[in-house]
Amino acid sequence: MAPTARLALKPVSNLRGLLDGAWWPCSRDLTRELSALADMLDPLWGRITRIAVNPLHWPPIPRTVAVNGHVVRVGRLTELDPHKILLSSYTAGRWDLLVIPPETSAPAAARLMAAASESTGRATTASSLMAAEQAFHGGSATDRRQDGGEKRPAGGSDHFTRSRQTA
Repeated sequence: MAPTARLALKPVSNLRGLLDGAWWPCSRDLTRELSALADMLDPLWGRITRIAVNPLHWPPIPRTVAVNGHVVRVGRLTELDPHKILLSSYTAGRWDLLVIPPETSAPAAARLMAAASESTGRATTASSLMAAEQAFHGGSATDRRQDGGEKRPAGGSDHFTRSRQTA
């Protein structure tokens, strides 16, 4: 069975914070991962028109990705928080997601996804969530050995598990 990336989104509401949820990709193969992410979000949010990422954690960044029969441009924004991805659509506007590194342990990723998808309206940046995970739980958010998480197999996925927080 292929590994699945996970996506957690805030419940639909008028409360918009600095983050609209979190994405935990399965690999650093951005072409494959972005295509699968946008394929899933396109029907939910309306046609995805543009994706922006900071190149710091993504060595190769494709110029475009195929999404549900159309092509989406991918931009490199060095001023964008390196732990965030920005997606734009015709109908939903702009969505900002925390990007949880693929090598992150399952317990750390679960904490980060819950924090990023809270519906409290708190203004929290992606980098501040990553720093808080580091400070409160020691070690690195991506250190599987320290918090005992199981290693997910490498490779991309075309499937996502979506969970909505209801707090």
